[in-house]
Amino acid sequence: MSLFVRLADWQTDRGDIRRIRQKVFVDEQKVPPELEWDEHEESAQHFLIYHHDKPIGTGRLTGGGKIGRMAILKEARGLGAGLELLKRICKFARVSGQKNVYLNAQVQAAPFYEKAGFAASGEEFMEAGISHVRMDLTLSDKEPCENVDDWNR
Repeated sequence: MSLFVRLADWQTDRGDIRRIRQKVFVDEQKVPPELEWDEHEESAQHFLIYHHDKPIGTGRLTGGGKIGRMAILKEARGLGAGLELLKRICKFARVSGQKNVYLNAQVQAAPFYEKAGFAASGEEFMEAGISHVRMDLTLSDKEPCENVDDWNR
């Protein structure tokens, strides 16, 4: 599989990041654009994942260990890109000194994050008109999901 994750810079890579998130969140999931783009864009550490040199997904890490804006283009789902992206973000957080990370998962995506070792905490809530749940992960020396045998089941 030709997947590659790299650190991205909002100033340099904004076009690819915006294109992916526009397609996934605004066009596909109908998130209002004014809720998609926020004050964290310039300060967050962004990531891009590529398949055969084409950017197919993005995510970011903001202060306090919050993972967010994870998006994989529809035509690239099922390649394992989401897991690879999540693993790289967690590894970056761990190397940067974070002990814990968290995210607000769309409820329909919670099983994906549970397989990666995240645990739901708290009640479901609405964000951008979509039901979410907070999920937490304590970072250790082992990679998230390293024990998952068949991720694409």
